[in-house]
Amino acid sequence: MPADPCIPLLLALLIAAMHAGPAHAAVQVLVGPTPIPDGEAAAARDITVINEKLAFALAVESPVPYGVPRGAIIDVGPVAGGKPARDRVVFADFIPNNWSAWPNTCQKVDIVERGPQQVVVRTTRDWGKVTIATTYTLRSDADRIEMQTTMTNTGDSPLAGLLSGQTLWPSAGYFFGVPGLGDLQDGKSTGALADRAVAYDEDWSITLHAPYMNFVGSRSKDLLLQHTLQPGESRTFDAWLQVGPRGDLSPVVAAEIERGRLLAGTLRGSVTARDGKPVNEPVVVVSKQGTPYAWSFGHDGRFDMPLPAGDYEIYATGKGYSQGKPVPVRIAAGAVKAVDFGDLEPPGRVDFTVVDVRTTQPLDARIGITAGQRQLVEFLGRNTFFTELDRKGRLQASMAPGSYGFTVSSGGGFLGPNQAVTLDVRPGETATSKVALTRLFDPPASGWHSADLHHHADQAEGVTPPEYLARSQLAAGLDLLFVSDHDSTANHAPLQQIANARGVPFIPSLELSPSWGHFNAWPLRPNQKIAIDTTTATIDEVLGEARRQGAIVVQSNHPFIPYGYLASLGAGLVPGGFNPAFDLAEINSDVPYDTTVLEAIWRLWNEGHRYYLSGGTDVHDVWNHESGRIRTFGRVDGPLTPVSYAEAVKNGHAYVSYGPLIEPAVMFGSELKVKPGVPFPLAFSLRSATGLKQVKLIGAGTVVFTQVFTDEPREARVEFKPAAQGHTWYSLEVEDVAGLKAHSNPIWIDAVELPQFPSRP
Repeated sequence: MPADPCIPLLLALLIAAMHAGPAHAAVQVLVGPTPIPDGEAAAARDITVINEKLAFALAVESPVPYGVPRGAIIDVGPVAGGKPARDRVVFADFIPNNWSAWPNTCQKVDIVERGPQQVVVRTTRDWGKVTIATTYTLRSDADRIEMQTTMTNTGDSPLAGLLSGQTLWPSAGYFFGVPGLGDLQDGKSTGALADRAVAYDEDWSITLHAPYMNFVGSRSKDLLLQHTLQPGESRTFDAWLQVGPRGDLSPVVAAEIERGRLLAGTLRGSVTARDGKPVNEPVVVVSKQGTPYAWSFGHDGRFDMPLPAGDYEIYATGKGYSQGKPVPVRIAAGAVKAVDFGDLEPPGRVDFTVVDVRTTQPLDARIGITAGQRQLVEFLGRNTFFTELDRKGRLQASMAPGSYGFTVSSGGGFLGPNQAVTLDVRPGETATSKVALTRLFDPPASGWHSADLHHHADQAEGVTPPEYLARSQLAAGLDLLFVSDHDSTANHAPLQQIANARGVPFIPSLELSPSWGHFNAWPLRPNQKIAIDTTTATIDEVLGEARRQGAIVVQSNHPFIPYGYLASLGAGLVPGGFNPAFDLAEINSDVPYDTTVLEAIWRLWNEGHRYYLSGGTDVHDVWNHESGRIRTFGRVDGPLTPVSYAEAVKNGHAYVSYGPLIEPAVMFGSELKVKPGVPFPLAFSLRSATGLKQVKLIGAGTVVFTQVFTDEPREARVEFKPAAQGHTWYSLEVEDVAGLKAHSNPIWIDAVELPQFPSRP
């Protein structure tokens, strides 16, 4: 590596301070706490750049979320009337290898140009033997930040299979991923219709343009290049962050046309309701090759947007309005295509009451649209709803007119079947439905209580306010509320208030989030704040902080994803190496590593180490992802409290499940002494709302017995009679007819040989 790619940070900041722009400049630089409302760049040495249309701030002294090194963008917002609007991002930064930011030893930030026509800021950091230099340029009156990053391999070895590129992680609003890729979590961008992703709401948009992209991560929040960097080789990545004052993608498409020098035309027209009145703020959605591509967010009943030459299908809608009939259009280069819509219907309303069919008592419920009009542009209306906190079992909401199919669930499919409901919603009228659901099972009656042990609210990239976290978790039939925001305890107090009002226990947690591994610590004492810097903390400091805040349990979240703790240990990326002082390993329903986690924990059990399983969804957005899809059931003797539940799970008296329910005759996590080689009984009661398919008894990591249920019963009792030698363990895997599984913690077995005692004298 060349000598000192990063000069001391303090010197760089002094340079920045000397070049701070005057207040009257078209583009100016401010050093100190950012003026962007709700901004996280709050330190004396942080840098804000602002012009007539947007503002962004770089963390020079403030920590960056997720353990990302300093020098990243942590605040972005539009500017209106000369003042910056609210910050809308967690961070936007260049990642060298799929969230691998370590090893990192230095960061440098320089202001190269101070305005008034443009500001240029350069950040430099190291990543092992790689130097990463990023230049941020903001020009006067521009609506985009130009970002150019150069990676240089100064080492002697090639770096193969890198996933490098810019990220955009919003802190609010909605997200429209790369067109053509659907809900792709991670993978090659084959089939992409564009090279951009958009965070947005009605009154703002932030778009990441990344023409180098051939791979996406984190559902398009990471736009990456899969590549190899040879020794001595440099590679440059050009990208842009475009900021708008409305959730309108017309300027985004215009920027694509300009950048790609594409042949293009214009689509424009009017949108009125069936009664002839203009739809005030119409939205015209544009699809290409049968896939949503973009939309225009108009004014006063009119819309206007550029489009690359080609064939499209479009429809018009508006907040609460029906969708107009789709229309095929061909856009010719240099031509204007006029299309008018006049068939939209104004809103109606729905009124649901959800009760238990046996007791007639109200039930918390999740109500999702499964047929009928679903909104692509999410500020126009939700596709998923939850019954209210104050009026249990009730939902009243505005809805576009039309014929709908809904799925109503209470208990998330664990406690009883869901119910399908059809409703016709008419303009200006209220459609009512009383839904009576059957609860088949009641795990708390026998001491089994469930929680979703990885769930976010509205901190960092979470977009779920505390009220809706509670509504979603209660609708899922979870017995304890749980929150684990990234490095934040801000939502503990409001959720404790909600829990008190509803009479349910609340587990306060947080997700300690260095770049090499995430850990949930719970339950925490009230009024705690994180006291370490996760960008520089070692594993000892992270686990020490968890215990300092009172955590009974520390779980390693998604341990085998690229930035999971166990994966990072294998790559040699954990500061401080291995520390065994955690308790649980998570099966996370958002990533496909269940088998990897199970095989790893089986190896630990084979060595006699008493780590146990947890289950969590990692939900950040309850409207698009389901709370409690996987959950952890713990067996609690006596009153249910956060502490009693934590002790049960920590001691292994628990199992994780996507659906099936288990009650063991011998408690999971307990030890059973048996005679060597003599069969002994292990009995279990099993339940599933959809019907049982099969059950496997696993011993020391190998399937010992399998029982298949040919009649798909909802309830069954099974008994296995294994024989054991020495120290071993047995656990259970249960599968229902929908393919959903439950995985238990082990029952420890000690097969005791008769020792040789001295004979009687």
